Amino acid sequence: MVTSLLTPLGQILAIWLLATAVTGTASADPPIPAVNTEQGLAVKGYDPVSYFVTGKPTLGFAQFATTYKGAIYRFSSAENRARFIATPEKFLPQYGGYCAYAVSLNKTADIDPDEWTIVDGKLYLNNGFFARSLWSLDKQGNIARGDHNWPLIPKQGSP
Repeated sequence: MVTSLLTPLGQILAIWLLATAVTGTASADPPIPAVNTEQGLAVKGYDPVSYFVTGKPTLGFAQFATTYKGAIYRFSSAENRARFIATPEKFLPQYGGYCAYAVSLNKTADIDPDEWTIVDGKLYLNNGFFARSLWSLDKQGNIARGDHNWPLIPKQGSP
């Protein structure tokens, strides 16, 4: 005859802990989309090419839009749209357009298109002045952490 190593109170506690762990997993946050969009628009409707070409964020127009990996990108000109279509990976913001500082902390946050930086030919967007300032204190370290964290952050669909 095998006797339980747990007392009745211990058994109840073990069952409660197991039930809590299972329901905690079942009610976890849903995965985040691979691209940060607002009403389907990536970069809040700003032209991602403009950061590289004019050195400033510029709102795009619906007539110069294209869809890439499920998100709509708008551009300020037909030329910028053509540049993007030719080499989209060159112009896409890093981390799906989520805040670079938040991703470096293994979190996600929305962005302010006016808070941006280009490092080594890559566009990094941040949530606001404070987030960009903190991110800028250690750009290379935050990029390394962001590059490590981003693939691990749950996403739905194909990035």
